[in-house]
Amino acid sequence: MIDANSLDFAKGDGLIPVVVQDAATLQVLTLAYMDRAAFDETVKSGEATFFSRSRGGRWRKGETSGDRLHVVSITPDCDSDALVLKVRPVGNACHLNRVSCFGDEDAPGVGRLARLEQTIAVRAAADPAESWTARLMAEGPKRVAQKVGEEGVETALAGAAGPDEELASESADLIYHLLVLLHARGLKLQDVLDVLAARAVKA
Repeated sequence: MIDANSLDFAKGDGLIPVVVQDAATLQVLTLAYMDRAAFDETVKSGEATFFSRSRGGRWRKGETSGDRLHVVSITPDCDSDALVLKVRPVGNACHLNRVSCFGDEDAPGVGRLARLEQTIAVRAAADPAESWTARLMAEGPKRVAQKVGEEGVETALAGAAGPDEELASESADLIYHLLVLLHARGLKLQDVLDVLAARAVKA
C-alpha cells in the first residue's frame, strides 16, 4: 500500500488530482481531488473518498446517490503528485447519472470486451427461456466449445473469401462465444491477457 508520506500534497496546496478508472474496462470515470484526510479514509474504508472543492470538504462517493466506487488499486505518478484510482463501480460515476463524467459512451475500445464479459455473467444466471447465453450455459461447456468451433470456421471462411462486413460480424460472434466458454469454465478474459503479457515478456 502507498505510504501517504511519500505523496506530494504540498505542490497542489494540499490537494492531489485523482484519475478514477474502471478496473475492468479501463474507462476513465471521473477526475477528482484528495487531501491527506481523504486519501487516508480511502485506504481505510476501501471506498473512494475525495475532497470536494465546491463543498470545501470531504466527500465519499455514493453517500447520497448510493453509487459506490470500491477501490482495487491506487497508483501514484512518477512525481507522486497525482494518482490513478482503479475501482469497481457500483452504479454510475457521474452526477448526471452517466457511467463516466467524460461523455456518454460506455466502455469504449477494448473496454467493450470487459463490459461484454460482465453482461455474459449476468445473462448466464437468467432464465434459459429468456436468454440465449443462459440456454447455452445450461447445455454445458462442451456445447459452448462446439459453438466456438463453428464460429471459428465461419470466421475463417469469411476471412478467406467474404466481405469485410461479414468478417467483422463473424469475428464478433466468435469473440462472444469464446467469452461464454471462458465463463463456463470459470475463467476470465484477464486469464487470457495474463498469458499474452507473459508471452510478451518472453519475446
